[in-house]
Amino acid sequence: MSADAPTHRLPDAGAVIDDLPKVSLHDHLDGGLRPATVVDLADQAGIELPVTDPEALGAWFADQSNSGSLVEYLKTFDVTTSVMQTAPQLHRVAKEFVEDLVADGVVYGEIRWAPEQHLRGGLTLDQTVEAVQAGIEEAVDAAGGSIRIGQLVTAMRHADRSLEIAELAVRHRDRGVVGFDIAGAEAGFPPANHRAAFEYLASELFPVTVHAGEADGLASIRSALVDGRALRLGHGVRIFEDITLSDAGDGSTLASLGEVASWVRDREIPLEVAPQSNLQTGAIAAWGDDLADHPFDVLYQLGFRVTVNTDNRLMSNTSLSKELALLAGTFGYDLDDLAAFQINAALGSFLPLEDREEIIATITAGHQEA
Repeated sequence: MSADAPTHRLPDAGAVIDDLPKVSLHDHLDGGLRPATVVDLADQAGIELPVTDPEALGAWFADQSNSGSLVEYLKTFDVTTSVMQTAPQLHRVAKEFVEDLVADGVVYGEIRWAPEQHLRGGLTLDQTVEAVQAGIEEAVDAAGGSIRIGQLVTAMRHADRSLEIAELAVRHRDRGVVGFDIAGAEAGFPPANHRAAFEYLASELFPVTVHAGEADGLASIRSALVDGRALRLGHGVRIFEDITLSDAGDGSTLASLGEVASWVRDREIPLEVAPQSNLQTGAIAAWGDDLADHPFDVLYQLGFRVTVNTDNRLMSNTSLSKELALLAGTFGYDLDDLAAFQINAALGSFLPLEDREEIIATITAGHQEA
């Protein structure tokens, strides 16, 4: 944690959340740039920005992202991707990204990004992955091995390059890439459109996570599971549409799970939940517009494998510590709850079993010492 970073604590001046070991599964590279870096790279490349003061630019991103619409939210990425088109730019952004994770207490992070969006400067797909990996490795080395990082290579669901991107991911599976994802506008672009890519990945025994249940409902989640063969769900909060709550008559609440919700819970498929982002994009609009309305706590109490994530740190002006602090303050979580979320994330990571066990041991020790 840097000296000028805000300190996040559990309620009643409890443990410092920033210092706890954490696992980040859903964090977009092009959504985690430092505002000052955007300003600097844009100036070097002659790119016009809405504002050129870093603090004001950070506020602009947060304001633009708070639209209640995933489509509008995604437009802010036109700015960040514009300064991520050369190898030096990608190297710097990836390096700083990991440095910021280290400062936030992350011990394992999966960084997702879409190489197909970074070709305007003349790079090949493989060169973009290599540039990002070089930046990651420089930061990991500088951190003295206190963090591990894996790339999640992402295809854009509205495009038609998913098989090509899947092949790219598999080519780099021993050089930093640990999984595959599809992202972008969800409604109207189901995972079924990319069945060839998912079949190829399955044939290569390569892990998949799929954005689903954010801007679209149960059909999107079902397609992610059936067509995408997803091992995790990116966001997945609209699984709550398949859960019916009723009054048991004795002051308690009964929950009835539909087929999709039962499958996700019973198979322990991790939900990559990003609370503040879900508010910004309207993912939980059916239930309210405040964090207290988020179904996260009900899903947790029902035994779903919930994980806590940032989605896009720049757009949501957030960190993993901040997300955890907000949840703890809203739902009264204690240290054991926060440890459970991190263990869920470690179990759901795309690492070998032995590595997951090591990370869980680190999480457990860190929370016991807090």
